[in-house]
Amino acid sequence: MAKQHKYNLVVESETDYDLIGICSHHSDYRLVWGINELLKLKLVKSNEDFMVYSKKGGTNSHSFYAQLDPEFEMDYYLIKNKCNGKFLIPEKQQIDYFLFLLNNQTVHVTEWIEKLKNHPSVLTAFQFDPLDFPSADNIIFN
Repeated sequence: MAKQHKYNLVVESETDYDLIGICSHHSDYRLVWGINELLKLKLVKSNEDFMVYSKKGGTNSHSFYAQLDPEFEMDYYLIKNKCNGKFLIPEKQQIDYFLFLLNNQTVHVTEWIEKLKNHPSVLTAFQFDPLDFPSADNIIFN
């Protein structure tokens, strides 16, 4: 009888986005208006909610704003962290919004954070590494 071999499959999480956390005392539409003016974006409210599927089988829906930039093949999403008592990223409950920059090849995130910190609608902004949060595995962009 042949000797059986055991193999371990290691799946590493890989994110293809930069993540900025934003604290703001303003409503989402007012914050988006300010961000659009400041960063020359064109974020618009999506008609659908952003769905997050947990490993336990539950789902959370969050309102969000998006801009798809075909010129630079980059997408921007501003997603509210707390919606209906559920958090997009529960490890950072003090953050009100998350700005996702997918396939970022052109934006200097540190420059954007400095600009955001000086905007009247923003209390503060932080850059986060998505790999630091286990819940980031549940965030999937199509």
